[in-house]
Amino acid sequence: MRAIFFDEDDAQAVVARLRADGFEAHVERERLAGEDDDEDHPWAVLSDAPAFMLEVLVDVHDGWLDEDGHDAPSSAPPPALDLPTAPRRIKRPDLGSES
Repeated sequence: MRAIFFDEDDAQAVVARLRADGFEAHVERERLAGEDDDEDHPWAVLSDAPAFMLEVLVDVHDGWLDEDGHDAPSSAPPPALDLPTAPRRIKRPDLGSES
């Protein structure tokens, strides 16, 4: 589970709290799409703490939870779609058949 913060001090405070409570936690820089300036990237706290605990800390320190985190185990891909092999004629079905 990942918690995202814009202030490094908030991210470090959350990590310190989680470690004090016996959980694994570390901070890394989160790169968002479209952000060119390295100073504008938010901070991600990655932890094995329960979601409800991270929710409380995120509320206190003005961050948000990323439940679809990059570290989530990959699941099986969705089944293949049954796609048509040719375009459908909707308006003039009589044009599709030649006699």
